[in-house]
Amino acid sequence: MPETPPGHRPIRPLHLAFAIDGRERHPEPYEASSCIELARLAERGALDFVTLDDVPAPAYGGAGRLDALAVLTRVAPATDRIGLVAAVTATHHGPVPVPAALATLDRVSRGRAGWTPLLPDADALLRDGWADAAGFPDVTSVEPGPLEGRPVLAVDATLEAPRETAARHADVAYVRVGGPHSERLAYEARTDLRRRAAAYGRDPDRLTVLASLAVELFDPADAVVLADLFGDWHRDGITDGFHVRPADPRRDLARLVNATVPVLQQRGLFRRFQPGTTLREHLGLDRPVSRPAAAR
Repeated sequence: MPETPPGHRPIRPLHLAFAIDGRERHPEPYEASSCIELARLAERGALDFVTLDDVPAPAYGGAGRLDALAVLTRVAPATDRIGLVAAVTATHHGPVPVPAALATLDRVSRGRAGWTPLLPDADALLRDGWADAAGFPDVTSVEPGPLEGRPVLAVDATLEAPRETAARHADVAYVRVGGPHSERLAYEARTDLRRRAAAYGRDPDRLTVLASLAVELFDPADAVVLADLFGDWHRDGITDGFHVRPADPRRDLARLVNATVPVLQQRGLFRRFQPGTTLREHLGLDRPVSRPAAAR
């Protein structure tokens, strides 16, 4: 890969996120108790946030759907600093509508909530400002509302259509990469997202781009190799950080926290603690200002 242009070199700390459901290899349902345990471990490792996807109800009988927002609302009071990002559709059919459920999660977690919208037409939903389109109240005049104005918006920007959505609206963009050309694909995706964000009048540095990697850590040596990859990619401006999709959440997170993270810390590449208490603080983002407040 050619030398990274100076304008694309990372200016912020390395960011790390972890998918605590890890259903790519292990499709069994998750439970709140397991998610609490994993989120606490991620928090001990000073990770930015964990992600959890909805499990839809089966088409023909069987167990009912599992609600990521409801599970993370139970995880929130059992943790202190780790961000909690739920991947759900805007037409989510849980007992509480998505905006209200996200607002509850943001309050219970004291500003640590995030949302990944699972919608093919997400851009239409978010075009006029995603909080407004999703039905969030003006937090300057209506209580209770989300503590941070609106939860962090994280978009899977691997494909073309959601990439445009991410460039226009997202705080975090994931790009799934794998195979022999992963490094170049991640670099090109970050460069593309930053270019598109700038074209919309956004500061590209306010969009955190994470390379989303499927990971299997069979032994501590694997964890050290992963630390090498993380450090090299971040140093070269290929990505702002990583979203780890584990084969075995319990095993892989333990090795990430106990082996990969310490190596990164020893090399001065990753923090030893989370300096803030909200997900926006972890990501270096300002609290959003509502439109009525900005007009006054």
